[in-house]
Amino acid sequence: MELGHYHGVLPKLITEVPGPKSLQLSKKLQSYESQNVTYLSPHFPIFWDRAEGCNIWDVDGNCYLDLTSGFGVSTMGWGDQALVKCMQMQAGLLYHAMGDVHPCPAKAELCELLSEITYERWGLGKGKSILGNSGFEAVEAAMKTAWLVTGKRRIIAFESGYHGLGYGAMTVTGRREFHEPFKKQLADIASFVPFPHYLDAGDNWKEPFVFQLEELLANQDYGAILVEPIQGRGGEVVPPKGFLRLLRDISEQYGVLLIFDEIYTGFYRTGDFFACEAEGVYPDLVCLGKALSGGFPISACVGKEEIMDYWPKSTGEALHTSTFLGHPIGCAMAVESIHYWKKKSTQKWVGQLSKIWYEALYRLVQEHTCLARLRGRGLMWGLEIADGNGKVASQRTEFLVLESLRCGMVLLAGGVDGNILSLTPNLALENNEMVWTIDSLRDVLTLAEEL
Repeated sequence: MELGHYHGVLPKLITEVPGPKSLQLSKKLQSYESQNVTYLSPHFPIFWDRAEGCNIWDVDGNCYLDLTSGFGVSTMGWGDQALVKCMQMQAGLLYHAMGDVHPCPAKAELCELLSEITYERWGLGKGKSILGNSGFEAVEAAMKTAWLVTGKRRIIAFESGYHGLGYGAMTVTGRREFHEPFKKQLADIASFVPFPHYLDAGDNWKEPFVFQLEELLANQDYGAILVEPIQGRGGEVVPPKGFLRLLRDISEQYGVLLIFDEIYTGFYRTGDFFACEAEGVYPDLVCLGKALSGGFPISACVGKEEIMDYWPKSTGEALHTSTFLGHPIGCAMAVESIHYWKKKSTQKWVGQLSKIWYEALYRLVQEHTCLARLRGRGLMWGLEIADGNGKVASQRTEFLVLESLRCGMVLLAGGVDGNILSLTPNLALENNEMVWTIDSLRDVLTLAEEL
């Protein structure tokens, strides 16, 4: 399947970004929200009003193509009718329950399905779950599980890795800018090692990497290795082939748990159902979220049965819970989403789109000097921006994000240095919309080269 030529009507150049209604809402946020949360500037943000497929409309009536999937949440596409009906039906029946006391039926169904699509599907027996509301909660459940299993407090994590900003998850997030303001309050339980990039690693990456890991693991106080199979917010960093297998072998050799954070990479984001499946390497614990429900806050830490059973049986007070654990709407939407992900037609369409995106973006890299290289896999891509004309790459990337918004595309800057133009499109993008997107990116990149 190749991109053709398109003559239809799609988002047009927007003269006022943000528009007057968005500016008015920005002023309200500036008055009433913590100034650290939403980035406000004369050119940012737009306020979303509604969404359908891959299109979003802001409060000023402007139409955009969403190339972020809402932080990777809406991989299915916005407004999927089966998902909408499921949400409406569940809300009409029951929109809150008592998740760890008197739960809803969908909670049991979801936990069964999570086992089915992970450890049972991988041929490793039954899996058991701890549900949460946000991705970082799944990570913290995994960290607690590792402590219960091993009795060892330290965790090996990776530079540039991102696992969320709760106080537990923050300790294993390899981004200094998030640590520094709270450094004196954070527990020192993580050691960070470099995450190898297959584009830079060459053929001799293994020996120094193994040496560093084994030097750490010689200290008997490590209970887990936590890793994203492909780094997302770190800038779409794909590791060398054999990297996950090496982690699996080392974790077994030293008796530590291997935890995969598939919150971003799961549910076909990188071309496979889960990113780890590209190498056929499976973790002891896997953290899921984002596209799990397609739009409702819910996450899960899923582990092998024998590992999860280190948690003691509840005697009426759970050791890890929350008011909204196993929320009826979230569980129902996750069940509906999983049925979608299990379809063979979904897998086939992901494969087709992944190939189209790779070929189209690779051509852009060949055409434009402001692009250093293409990073990523499947439906997770990063265009690495080069310095030029006295502008550092991060400045160029910021320009590209803002200019893309004026052209009608919602994009994000990624990477530790802010030099990656990140694209995480959803599956609803049609051929004509892809043609328009690539043509529009070409125009914006040409402008960036003139900076």
